Amino acid sequence: MPARSTHFTGYGCLVCLWVLVVSFQYGYHISALNQIQAVLTCRNSAPFYYYGLPTCIPMSDTTFSLVTSVFTVGGFLGSSTSSIAMDRYGRKAASRLSGLLVAIGSGLMGVAPTTTLLLFGRFLTGCGAGVGLCAGPVYLAEISPSEIRGSVGVLTQFAIVTGIMITQLLGLSMATPTLWRLVLLFSSSISVIQLCMSHFIVESPAWLKQQGNLEELHGTQSRLFKRTGTYVPFSTLPLPSSSSRLGPSDSVEDPLLDETSDPVQSESEGEQQAVKSTPVSIHNLIQSPEFRRPLVIVSSAMVAQQLSGINAVLYYSNNILSRVLSDAGPYISLGITIVNTIMTFPPIFLIERVGRRVLLLISIGGALLSLVIVGHGLDSGMMTTSSISILTFVMSFAIGLGPIPFIIISEVSPPRAVSALSSVALSLNWMANFLVGLVFLPLRNMLSGGDPTKEGRVFFVFAGLLLLCSSILFRSYRQ
Repeated sequence: MPARSTHFTGYGCLVCLWVLVVSFQYGYHISALNQIQAVLTCRNSAPFYYYGLPTCIPMSDTTFSLVTSVFTVGGFLGSSTSSIAMDRYGRKAASRLSGLLVAIGSGLMGVAPTTTLLLFGRFLTGCGAGVGLCAGPVYLAEISPSEIRGSVGVLTQFAIVTGIMITQLLGLSMATPTLWRLVLLFSSSISVIQLCMSHFIVESPAWLKQQGNLEELHGTQSRLFKRTGTYVPFSTLPLPSSSSRLGPSDSVEDPLLDETSDPVQSESEGEQQAVKSTPVSIHNLIQSPEFRRPLVIVSSAMVAQQLSGINAVLYYSNNILSRVLSDAGPYISLGITIVNTIMTFPPIFLIERVGRRVLLLISIGGALLSLVIVGHGLDSGMMTTSSISILTFVMSFAIGLGPIPFIIISEVSPPRAVSALSSVALSLNWMANFLVGLVFLPLRNMLSGGDPTKEGRVFFVFAGLLLLCSSILFRSYRQ
């Protein structure tokens, strides 16, 4: 008989919140320095000492850019090595490592008297964010009941944009010589609390099953889930069948189906299957034809997320919207982040009803159209049109391109390859993020030839890159 329904217990919801802290910290540190830049770099006042620490750290714009960008370098390093911790020690241990690195890194930044220590702390924070960004979505998917796995997966993106919003709110109120360090120490304190709570958090059932640890597996599932209807052990419940994501042309010989099973099995059959399996290394993932399709799907989705130009659009939005809303000033970035956060809610309710692919199509279609209109509006001097298009771009991004790449990591890959796949895909995401930040301004200036009325051309480039990545994605990701 089929299982009727599986839901989180109160403890299961607590575990979800604990896992989401790593995604929150990633979002928090994306913009942690933006609002406090002026006071941090002594732009507004000369330094003096407060509780034994300088109230600002003198640095040029170039040095500040280096401090900002080293977060991406650390993120790449953390993501590229995260599969080792995830496979060898578990998803929980990888999340704890993420929390430890963020706690130390942001703590060092909060008490840094020099640029060197600030730089090192920012690097450690990036490493922690990189590990967490790989482990968090996988951990979340593996503890979620199949009925709501997509909706729970959207919470990763919700936690990221919430982190961005919180750091902007704190930055607005604490951008003073005596308070700016609290913005960084706040992040450190959250990670310290996360580490203290980790003793009460269970490991991922999927990882326990992979390790053949049946005793702990059954104890974990009873704490995480409550069931209505016929009892079906979690150890027999697979990740969502990859066949539903890859299309009708895939036969039973599709390599992605090897480790899925009928969700309705006896307890003894589930126990027989819970034997230790060998995780796939990154080298084997890249070399093996068996994993080529999931690698293409997740990698193209992650690269499309960054090459859409989301960070460039958010950067440029201040310049554009300030011309239309001259009195809004520093609240423009916060307003856009609030819009981004609000628009992350619809996918929570829609993703299981309309499907991942449909939401991605709507999201990418809206983003492409918005990028073209932003570019045309800037080149034509239509600031109001460009402003509206920036908002529609952010809204389009939030409903699909933002959350879905994180969700599909666990859905298109066999469990034994999911850590390696997450590591490779998120490393590419960090690389694309760094590339966009590096070339955006030089590319804009080159394409415009120094003419302010031609600065919209760079957005046509982003539209072309997004179209290219999306074409690669949808050729493999059929539903």
